[in-house]
Amino acid sequence: MADIELVPNKNFPARKDHPELVGELTTLNLGPTHPATHGIFQNILQMDGEKIVSGEQTIGYIHRAFEKIAERRPFYQITTLTDRMNYCSSPINNFGWHMTVEKLLGIEVPKRAQYIRVILMELARISDHLICNGILGVDSGAYSGFLYLMEKREEIYEIYEEICGARLTTNMGRIGGMERDFSNEALRKIREMLKTLPPVLKEFENLFNRNRIFMDRTINVGPISAERALSYGFTGPNLRAAGVDYDVRVMNPYSSYEDFDFIIPVGQSGDTYDRFMVRNEEMWQSMRIIEQAMNNLPEGPFFADAPEYYLPPKQEVYRSMEALIYHFKIVMGEIDAPVGEVYHSVEGGNGELGFYLISDGGRTPYRLHFRRPSFIYYQAFPEMCKGTTLSDAILIMSSLNVIAGELDA
Repeated sequence: MADIELVPNKNFPARKDHPELVGELTTLNLGPTHPATHGIFQNILQMDGEKIVSGEQTIGYIHRAFEKIAERRPFYQITTLTDRMNYCSSPINNFGWHMTVEKLLGIEVPKRAQYIRVILMELARISDHLICNGILGVDSGAYSGFLYLMEKREEIYEIYEEICGARLTTNMGRIGGMERDFSNEALRKIREMLKTLPPVLKEFENLFNRNRIFMDRTINVGPISAERALSYGFTGPNLRAAGVDYDVRVMNPYSSYEDFDFIIPVGQSGDTYDRFMVRNEEMWQSMRIIEQAMNNLPEGPFFADAPEYYLPPKQEVYRSMEALIYHFKIVMGEIDAPVGEVYHSVEGGNGELGFYLISDGGRTPYRLHFRRPSFIYYQAFPEMCKGTTLSDAILIMSSLNVIAGELDA
């Protein structure tokens, strides 16, 4: 429950309706454990009645020191740290990290593995946006849309489960490619989802896009200009909603994204409604990318010829001494990485997710830094809330899609 404290403030005029509140503001402690924040972080708001005068964030409640932990882990073990940042789109985090290490090692991943990664990353983007927009509807008082979308998110999780056995923290893929190829059942489930998701998404849009209550609650709420968004370091849907068509998949293509035809949706005012609409359109574009990748999925191997870094298949470990030796060396972390300094970024669910890696030639990173989109754009939250009401602040935070695991890492 929020703690309320009255603070004297002579800058505000006397109130004719409530003389006892002359010169007083309310300090409202929103969080850290408040159901409407969808995460463990605190906002100390100065309120003039229902209007927010100023705010200050407190973060770090689930800081887990991932960057320091990574300095003591072999490269392949860091995968389990990355998928616990933005856990709404774990595969994007996993593959972003794998591509960073592959860039350091100079590994060229086969085309089939690149396409498989694209399919899974776009499924993860859809899942991320389903959660964000569905919960935004809940925060505005509309629960039906959330129920519609969670059924489709469950289908995406079942695809993950078919591929790797996990649902949320997927630990999907390997340095050098994929752990395994798509099974026939996985391909069937992906094609089935491409058929069933569009009508559900269309129905969701019919419930919200022109809904007068939803529009009144979101239009001109928490706007941010393109200039301010860029000065804060915004990327992803939150920047594109402000009218800047920056997308890492197009500006710095990776994993064969240059092979696919898709549109970068942009907004105009950068308000809560535009952020909602941009994410809706991005889901359609992700389905478009997945369909192209499925129709043109290349034949060939699903992992690179890099036995020093790619775990050999279990069947080979049982039969081949060479595979057993490589398996032992990789698991025990006995293979040194080359000296180097690399940065690689991918278009995460929330924006540019980057990995800055320094190797001193050892078996673990000398230094690893995560560029976390949530950490960057959450700094603008007090500015975006200033002058709005408390109920507006909840919608603004929801539309930004602040993921606590990514915010703190």
